[in-house]
Amino acid sequence: MESYRAEPYRVPVTEGDRIRADAALHLAAYAFGVPATEMLRRERTRPRACRARWSAMYLAHVSFGWPLERVGHAFGLNRATASTACRWAEDARDDDRYDRVMDGLETNLRAVAELPAVDLALAMGASR
Repeated sequence: MESYRAEPYRVPVTEGDRIRADAALHLAAYAFGVPATEMLRRERTRPRACRARWSAMYLAHVSFGWPLERVGHAFGLNRATASTACRWAEDARDDDRYDRVMDGLETNLRAVAELPAVDLALAMGASR
């Protein structure tokens, strides 16, 4: 008898969403002094790295207006994790220092996202 084995469900995520999520992640890594590689680990991380990753997810949520499911998928996580992250970050904004940092990160992430895309192959010439 042949057994049926279902493939795991994979949500399609656009390259653009992954790039935007990476931008939020790297901004948070810089702002909070945590290596992005540590924030991306699949196994348990230090609380500081976890909170920096949660901050990045929150940044994507508020800066891009993404629903939590999209945030989770763009970061390779699920909606429940994105919800936990955003709830934590929203509560953490009661701290004035954290709130100021997040305001600055939101402003800068939006500014970068609004820049026009440049095709470097065309801008630099195909022969280079």
